[in-house]
Amino acid sequence: MKLKPLHLLLAAILGSTLPSVWAIDPFTVRDIKVEGLQRTDLGTVFNYLPVKVGERFDDARATESIKALFSTGFFDDVRVERDGDVLIITVEERPTIAQININGSKLLEKDQIRQALRSQNFAEGRIFEQGVLDAAVNELKQQYFSRGRYSVIIKTQLTKLERNRMGVQFDISEGEVARIQRINIVGAKVFKEGDLIDEMALTTPNWMTWYTRTDQYSKPKLQADQEALRSYYLDRGYLEMAIDSTQVAISEDRESVYLTLNITEGERYTVSDIKLVGDSIVGADELQKLLEVKGGDVFSRQKLNKSTAAITDRLADEGYAFANVNAVPQLDKEKHTVSFTVYVDPGRKVYVRRINVAGNNLTRDEVIRRELRQLESAQYDGSKVKRSKQRLNQLDYFSEVNIDTAPVPDAPDEVDMNVNVVEKKTGQFNIGAGYGQSEGVVFVLSLSQNNFLGSGKRFTAEFNNSSANKVYSFSLLEPYLTPDGISVGYNLYRRDTDPGEMDIGDYSTSAYGGSVRFGFPTSETNRVNVGLALENLKLQTTGDSPKRVLDFISRNGDTNMTYTASVNWSRDTRDSASYPTRGMLTSLGAEVTIPGSDLDYYKTNISNQLFIPIYDTTSLMWNVDIGWGGKIGDSEFPFYKNYYAGGVSSIRGYEYGTVGPKDENGDGMGGTKKLVNNIELLFPIPGMKDDKSTRLSLFTDLGGVWDEDTDPSTDDLRYSAGVAFTWISPIGPIKLSYAKPFNAKDEDKTESFQFQLGNVF
Repeated sequence: MKLKPLHLLLAAILGSTLPSVWAIDPFTVRDIKVEGLQRTDLGTVFNYLPVKVGERFDDARATESIKALFSTGFFDDVRVERDGDVLIITVEERPTIAQININGSKLLEKDQIRQALRSQNFAEGRIFEQGVLDAAVNELKQQYFSRGRYSVIIKTQLTKLERNRMGVQFDISEGEVARIQRINIVGAKVFKEGDLIDEMALTTPNWMTWYTRTDQYSKPKLQADQEALRSYYLDRGYLEMAIDSTQVAISEDRESVYLTLNITEGERYTVSDIKLVGDSIVGADELQKLLEVKGGDVFSRQKLNKSTAAITDRLADEGYAFANVNAVPQLDKEKHTVSFTVYVDPGRKVYVRRINVAGNNLTRDEVIRRELRQLESAQYDGSKVKRSKQRLNQLDYFSEVNIDTAPVPDAPDEVDMNVNVVEKKTGQFNIGAGYGQSEGVVFVLSLSQNNFLGSGKRFTAEFNNSSANKVYSFSLLEPYLTPDGISVGYNLYRRDTDPGEMDIGDYSTSAYGGSVRFGFPTSETNRVNVGLALENLKLQTTGDSPKRVLDFISRNGDTNMTYTASVNWSRDTRDSASYPTRGMLTSLGAEVTIPGSDLDYYKTNISNQLFIPIYDTTSLMWNVDIGWGGKIGDSEFPFYKNYYAGGVSSIRGYEYGTVGPKDENGDGMGGTKKLVNNIELLFPIPGMKDDKSTRLSLFTDLGGVWDEDTDPSTDDLRYSAGVAFTWISPIGPIKLSYAKPFNAKDEDKTESFQFQLGNVF
């Protein structure tokens, strides 16, 4: 006897309560057959089937079997039939995804799209389910929404293939980027709405949003902007400020976004009192000095956070790595004052058991460990851990450096310091060009490796060519000749120069030479370098060469060999080498010829750059550069070693090298004495305050150059002022300036607009 099929879907809905017309007379299963399988293994079915040969089979077991097989997700339909004592299971398998095609994607790479699909369990080889496909399409839309493409349209086409397989095609119309057309802040009374909007990263379209893309809405950016607004109020005393709600409205064409933030400002609070409580370990007077918040001050969360962080860091310097410093407020809402009790719990003093280094696939362990100031088996010191991270970042071998301290199990007074780095490519092969108004077009070819074979050694082979200079050079630096950090560097070069192209004299030089230098660290920020160098230089004249050049050759010949010794002391406390906002860079140097040279002379240099933060992203830079040289004994100071001033990197508004004495041809001669002073107000481009590669500035420059027989005088100084733009671009630094010379003389060569593109040497 053969029963009518029992279908899974209805059985799953009705459970064990089946109509009597589907009743199965109980029987003992003698055999089980499975029909309809194409890809699924027979053993897989038996593994999920709750009935075995020899067991009793009835209505309840039939329902249970159908549910079990259907719940695997492998089948669209499951039927149970009986042929005598043989149980027959008939299944209809779901199709598998054989191929996925993606059309129309430009913003997202196809690999990114496939990864998003896989995150929803939709990939080739998986079983096709319409619900999973719908979830995958929704995930793709979210990927586009996060990039401001709210008008994206994603359509799918399904194609049935042989052997119960399915082809899926995604047709994507990415649409236009939705741009923020208006931002409203409702409830702002104390501060102007415009000032609050300026604190936000999101903006409406302006002249720079084609580059910054800050007019493209994203939820994470809006959340960050809400926190920025809270910080703005909390740093100005509004302790109870709250953002009640935000509304994001999208236009019908889904290409315009309108933001509204509803806020409650609350009252302004002042600090009535602040006191320290707990076992501070460090003297209370010392910790009190670390508090930036004082009684009577307007409350500032930023100052309070800096205070607690400073106390935490101070305790960490004494070995208390897990100190807990909490400021507990007590509000007086009637008087609008707040008092703080700062609870200090230093915890247990800890020691570093082991330092683990990870992520350095190329760089040797020793290259990393020699930069660490925190040592194994030593007391934990927070300042040394921070300095270790700074030194690793300054190597420029890694795109990311993270240092964390993990407690050692069963050893409460020990930690392991884990140093995790992400290496970046340190070798470069560059073919490029630049332009400088003083040198014209420059062609550059260079091969460099800052971390040769992971050893930390640096070498560079370079060739650059312009109308004024042609240079071949090779240099090698071993930063750790000794474990103490003594460095040694070597340099070989060949340089051909035509000063006539720069309007500083009708003659040319051809020189070759080399140098060796040693560096000695005297502290974490100070360094002394000493070196020896030799140079052979040949002068070539033309019919228009000035008398000073011809006279020099007649007295000293057209070829001179010099041997020089040099010493330099430098100190660098800047917070960044490429985008400094605070700190100082100071350099004192001297160079003198030694016996055996054809000419005897000396040169000294003093330079100092001071960066003072004014407000947030605005800083004041003060640069002073002084040079002084002269002859030794009866010798003569070589004119081609003169100091020069003028140009985009010196006194802007004057042509390169033309400030100071002139020869009979009107070309700049340079001199043995130089003074350059620059004062510059540095600030980000409006709408690009978070971009660390560009800067605008207002500047004033002054300086002068004097020859050997002339004493420096303020009457000879040249002045200028203007505006400048700097961009650290992928092809090298770009500098542009517009300056107005104040007291240019008739013989001076001026140029208001000056620029330099790319790497100019």
